Order: sequence, then structure tokens, then C-alpha cells
Amino acid sequence: MNKQRICIVGDGLSGLMTAVVLGQIPGIEVNLIAKKGAKNQDKRTTAISETNFNFIKENINNFNHKLFWPSKNIELFYETNREKINFLNLNEKNSNLMYVFENDKIKKILLKEIFNKKIKLIRKEVKNLEEFKSYDLTILCLGRQSKIYNEIINSRSIKKDYNEIAVTGYVKHNFRILNTSQFFLKEGPLAILPFSKNYFSFVWSLQKTFYEINSKIINNLIKKKLIELLKKQNIKLTNIQSYPILLALRKQYYKKNFLVLGEGIHTIHPVAGQGFNLVLRDIKKLKEIIKYYSGLGISIKNSYALNDFYNSRKPENIFISLGVDATHTFFKQNKYLDPFKNIIIKNIKKNKTLKEFTKIISNQGLSL
Repeated sequence: MNKQRICIVGDGLSGLMTAVVLGQIPGIEVNLIAKKGAKNQDKRTTAISETNFNFIKENINNFNHKLFWPSKNIELFYETNREKINFLNLNEKNSNLMYVFENDKIKKILLKEIFNKKIKLIRKEVKNLEEFKSYDLTILCLGRQSKIYNEIINSRSIKKDYNEIAVTGYVKHNFRILNTSQFFLKEGPLAILPFSKNYFSFVWSLQKTFYEINSKIINNLIKKKLIELLKKQNIKLTNIQSYPILLALRKQYYKKNFLVLGEGIHTIHPVAGQGFNLVLRDIKKLKEIIKYYSGLGISIKNSYALNDFYNSRKPENIFISLGVDATHTFFKQNKYLDPFKNIIIKNIKKNKTLKEFTKIISNQGLSL
């Protein structure tokens, strides 16, 4: 049987990782298409579970542990009118709960891996889907707002505009110890993600109206809030960026031999850091399915491979995404529900079963 040809469109984290992983399957030829002249810089960080960290490590030959900052402790706080309640501490002794990496550094490693695996990288603008007729499978990893998706997926999606803006950035510090933390504040959830000895990143989700009113002084507000939370003065902010937050879940993933992957099928709130974890689980399952069909000598084109992928991944993607949405809704300030919420939150800390369940789902998703 001749080699089956797969084309991946998009050189973001999802597209690069998909190319590296699928490029290892025997009998599969992978091409990667990226925008002509596009710069591959992404000054943000991403958090992944230990299971997904191991998946990345297994699929990269020249793996560098130093690019992934481990965390054994995660602290969660909820702000009331009187105090900030430390309501849940997740910790591990013999393993790590999560790893944080800088996006641009991992992209460079993935591009190097693509070169080493002799995956063909084509720099060009994609004008229409007719260009991909010669491929057995085309995978679109073009982010969450690509108009090309409309040519493939026409069914309605689950959508929600949070009317929030996520502000992200890097912070330089000289603290001795800094744990990964999630603060549910009145202004919106703020996550602190250490990614090296003297740097951490943050993601602060703010109401759109609050952000617009304070956009000219947002850096000062962030610095003031971080000093208040960490009780430390000497910090320096860099790489401040912002983007709107949406919930978007596709009810259809593919059409014929075209598959949408990454944020194109599930865009979720950053509050729980599950976005790229879902993408990695999608890639892992896709590799298993394509390897199975290819191993049997069955052509991917016009087979049940994409239907198998859809049926195996859609339940978890919806469950996790709506679970994150429910979590965000629960912790949002509400003057009528807050008195009852405070009682619930204070009791969460005592619930060991909930603590263990949270760790398992964060690490493995529904693949238990």
C-alpha cells in the first residue's frame, strides 16, 4: 500500500504538535502548511497535566526537561468582602500536578523536530479547500475564528460570550518560593503560573466594561493587585497581552476528509487551564485511530476513522468544557448567592474525596 498523505494547516501549538505526533506513524506522509512570512512568536505560557507532559516527552526525540517547570502544589483562594479564603490546596509528593512552558520556546523545539523528521513545511496562503484534493486527510488547526471552518462545519455550535477580556503577561521576581495559584477575585479569576526560578506568568479574566474603563492604567492595576496578593513589592511586568474570552463547542468535527482540530472545535474559559490539555488528548486519540487503520492497511480516506475520533472525543470535550463553564459561573460574584457560596467553599477544604477527584480529572480527563 502506498503512503497515505496527511496535510496539517496551521503552525500554532496545535498544528505543530499534530504534525510531530502523526509524522511518527509508519506509512504516513505528513505535510505542514503555514502562512507565508509568518513569525512564530507567542509570548504566553501554557499549563499541562503530568499525563500530557509524558505524552509530549514520548513524542519529541530531543526533549528538554528544563523547558517545562513542574508544580507539586496548587493553591486556590476565594475573595469575600472580609477575606481571601484558601479553600483548596492540591499537592503531590512523588509526582507533579502540572507543568508550565513558554509557548514560543516549545514551538521552536517542535519546528526543529519537524525538520529532523523530514516533514515537509510549506509556506503559503490557503485560498480554498480545492488545494487539498490530493491528500487522504486534511487537518485544520487555524485557531478559533477561521472562516475556512464554515466551508466544512455548518451545524450549530454551543456558544457563549463571557463579555470578559483575558489579560496575560510575564512577571520577573526574586521570591524564594512561589506556588501555582488560582485566585477567584471580585474583578475576575486570576491565575499565577511559575515557569522558571525568577519568572511567573499570569492570566486575569476581567469584565469587558471594567477592562475598557481601565485599559490605559491596566498595567498599574495588575501590578498593584499582584503586590497585594503576593505581599511582595519587587516585581516587573512584561509581555502584556489581552484577548476576548468565549465558549465555543462545535457539534460537528469533520466533513468528508477534512477535520477541524484544536480551538476550532473547543474554545473554553482559561480559568481551569484545560484548553491545551484537551487538544493534546485529541491528538493522542487521533494518532491511535490513524495508526490502527493504517496498520490494517485500510485507507483513511472515506473510512470511519474520523467518525471514530468524533465519537471517542466529543463526550469528554463537552463534559470538561461545560464543567469549566460551570466552575467559572459558580465563583462569579453574586450578592444573593455569595452568603451560601461562602459556606460551601469553607467546607470544600474538608472534602478529601473531592480533592482527589479534582486531581484525577485535571491530570487524565475522563481517560481513567
